[in-house]
Amino acid sequence: MTDHLQVQHLLNFIDNSPSPWHAVNRIEAELAASSDAQMPVWQLLDETAKWILQPGGRYYVVRDDSSIVLFVPGQKSLVDTGFKMIGAHTDSPGLRIKPKAATCADGLLRLGVEIYGGPILATFTDRDLSLAGRISYKNDQGSVANTLIRFDNALMRLPNLAIHMNRGVNEDGLKLHKQIELPLIASTITEEQLPGPYFSSLIEQQSGIDAERILFWDLNVYDTQKGAFWGANNEFYADSQLDNLASCHAALVALQEASSLGSDSTLVCAFFDHEEIGSGSNRGADGSFLSDVLQRIAFATGIDREDYQRALARSFLISADMAHAYHPNFPNAYEPDHKAIVNQGPVIKVNASHRYSSESISEAMFADWCEQANVPYQKYSHRCDLPCGSTIGPIASAKLGIRAVDVGSPLWAMHSIRESAGVKDHGYMIKVMKTFFSSF
Repeated sequence: MTDHLQVQHLLNFIDNSPSPWHAVNRIEAELAASSDAQMPVWQLLDETAKWILQPGGRYYVVRDDSSIVLFVPGQKSLVDTGFKMIGAHTDSPGLRIKPKAATCADGLLRLGVEIYGGPILATFTDRDLSLAGRISYKNDQGSVANTLIRFDNALMRLPNLAIHMNRGVNEDGLKLHKQIELPLIASTITEEQLPGPYFSSLIEQQSGIDAERILFWDLNVYDTQKGAFWGANNEFYADSQLDNLASCHAALVALQEASSLGSDSTLVCAFFDHEEIGSGSNRGADGSFLSDVLQRIAFATGIDREDYQRALARSFLISADMAHAYHPNFPNAYEPDHKAIVNQGPVIKVNASHRYSSESISEAMFADWCEQANVPYQKYSHRCDLPCGSTIGPIASAKLGIRAVDVGSPLWAMHSIRESAGVKDHGYMIKVMKTFFSSF
């Protein structure tokens, strides 16, 4: 598959994943669509059931609808091979709808939001916004059930204030008061209509579930504009949530291709929710999800706790998250000797305070896989006078006691509602991930 076809598949993947819950649902759809007569089907495992695993079988586990771990048991014992893992995250920074969201001001229905993670708030203005996520409701049997919901149309907007009323905006930048100035305009509303019931009726119409049966929701604000190629030669692409659905997609493609060839090692992809807010949840990287799954793989394949620890000692994790691409308009924002250039290969991310999990041995191992795959690679270090972000890498590496490296494809406008990256880089990342899964 050419680089452009791979990126078009990525854009389709993202455009069908307007929330972390939709992202996991889309991954499940991709797994179902990939089944053929030559390969075992991907089997969904229940955490409350006993697992029976076969070497070469293909399995996945979902926790709370927004985190997923996929794995393929190897032909050889875990004690001899360990786990080969790639980790990424399904969530992206943005806005979430409040539980009691609807208010009326001067005949306009507005929806209150909370800030999730660290988005660039100004980029949410003047965009065609809508809602997607999960609702919880009482089903016909009187039990609590969940279902996905998505408004495809442009449901809301955050109009900018005219420059005539904000004369300093071009000099001082757009600053939005997080409590007062972020509510989204959704509709006109009459004096007779109550905002809460009016909004509930919108959810009822979209979901097909009676409003009185709907209990709670997790609703994500998303941009309805689809992903696109850009540049004189279509060498770049733009979409929302590239951080970090692009890494999830690359790892998923690599796992699918590597598992079709067979492997002596046990291959794992772990995609977590809540990375953007610190990973501290039952389905985040700082929770028990990954360690629970790895232990159950070990015990289901007949090894004891000591051998499980021996397997971890042989294991390796690639923590894949997007990297800061060099922007020539802002040279002073970057460490001058560590520029990550778009379309020049995966970036190995290094930080002396261990905000990234990379160290010299894991860096060298990833570089070797790049060379085996005939893929260029780059090195990135953050400016010392700017705070450095972090990833799931240090968290997962510390919890499991395994070697890890932090890498990512170069990205412009990280945490904007519309991010950009290079077409070649996505293909490079898939190639090196596949080489990692196929290595001995």
